[in-house]
Amino acid sequence: MENLATLRSDMVQILLQVYRSIKVKRLFLTMAERHGHPWVSELDLSKVDLGKGKRMIAPGGRYDSKYRITVPIDRYEEEAG
Repeated sequence: MENLATLRSDMVQILLQVYRSIKVKRLFLTMAERHGHPWVSELDLSKVDLGKGKRMIAPGGRYDSKYRITVPIDRYEEEAG
């Protein structure tokens, strides 16, 4: 994920709009924000269907309230907490 800093926001926007898996889109956006990619702020998420309700990737993980998804706890979060 950290090597995706040079993605073009217009291409990511198109892919997020046409891709159908809600869980994958939410996970992708969560990870992109976690890694601080600058193109995330250029996306228009109002055009992206992120579904309704909560999703879970890992039971007992960290809940991201913005994207309503539970993801695995980052190993750096474990060491710090």
